[in-house]
Amino acid sequence: MTAAIGGRRLRVAWYALLVALLAVGAYGGYLRLTEGLRATNLSSTVPWGAWVAFYIYFVGLSAGAFLVSTLSNVFEVEGMHEIEREALFVAIVSMIVALTFVLVDLGRMDRLWHPFAWRQPLSVLSWEVHAYALYIVVLSGELYFSMRRDLVARSEADDGLRGRIAGLLTLGRTDTGEESLETDRTWLKRLGIVGIPLAIVFVHGGTGNLFAVAAARSYWFSALFPVIFITSAVVSGMALIALLYVLRARLGSRALETDLLERMAALFVGFVVLDASLKVLEAFVGIYSLHPGHVESWLTIMTGEMWWSFWVVMVGLGWIAPLVLLHRRDWRRRPVFVAAAGASVVLGVIGTRFNIVVPAQIEPALYGLPTGYYVPSTPEWLLSLGIVALGVLLYTIGTELLPLVPRGETHD
Repeated sequence: MTAAIGGRRLRVAWYALLVALLAVGAYGGYLRLTEGLRATNLSSTVPWGAWVAFYIYFVGLSAGAFLVSTLSNVFEVEGMHEIEREALFVAIVSMIVALTFVLVDLGRMDRLWHPFAWRQPLSVLSWEVHAYALYIVVLSGELYFSMRRDLVARSEADDGLRGRIAGLLTLGRTDTGEESLETDRTWLKRLGIVGIPLAIVFVHGGTGNLFAVAAARSYWFSALFPVIFITSAVVSGMALIALLYVLRARLGSRALETDLLERMAALFVGFVVLDASLKVLEAFVGIYSLHPGHVESWLTIMTGEMWWSFWVVMVGLGWIAPLVLLHRRDWRRRPVFVAAAGASVVLGVIGTRFNIVVPAQIEPALYGLPTGYYVPSTPEWLLSLGIVALGVLLYTIGTELLPLVPRGETHD
């Protein structure tokens, strides 16, 4: 009884916190609507700032979480089925958050629909917009086929709100016979196979292409850039799923399998090493080339006013901390170490995204042009906080209403 009361109090406090953060974000949104982009510290020299950095961060989380789900439904890695739905739902919510950041960054938000009405086949951005829409459809289809059986079971067993919502989400397909379930598994795998090149080539690799094709910015203008986007996406996605897996187990909403935890942690370490190695290679080639654009950008990143974003956030939290926390096998089996490593990387990749977006714009594209300067304004931070809180709220509601944990794996 006491635990139930404590659980209710925790739930109320959690929703109260999210509502408070949404109110703060709403004030930032009000300033954005009434003052336009004047509420930001963006300029003609630095037209992309915090919102673009958060946009590519959440696109990366989405692509990474989706690729984690494919370990189960495409590659059939043992034990990964337990986190498949969670990963798919996180991927959907992350894309919603990412596109919300794109919306508020637009000078004319009312023209969001224009890329769909007037297509530009030679524009990378036009291709990206359509890829994002298709990607969300694929993710939603996968999540549906993954949890349909449990939706049917919940709709039959629960007469409340959850049961009614589950009944609607079955889309009328209530047969749970073996043939019907085999159809679900077949379509789940097919959509996963379609989603892999979509996520790699178009969604996050394509997001990297938005930067890589900007020839005027030598720091971005590299074929390696989209590849680094993909590896860091997988790292951040795996980190977030591992963190959520531990947190939900600790809150009693699912069982925790030590073998699965260790498997995720081992994959996690491998992805971190790969991501760090590619980033080191990128820095080596850029600096060794002695190309002014590359050298000046890297000096700005490593020794400029935002040096701490590189050394403390990106290198410290994103690379060193998780490798130290998970370098021993017995530590990879301990939830607190895996959760700490996951949280560290989730924060560390934010530094990576800011280091991608801002420094390349600070250095002038042509000799004689002024050097840029950018630090996010208060309205930018407030609105960003509100948008992130919106994503967390959507995820929280989803965990309440949807069977994201397969039946038989929850605590009674």
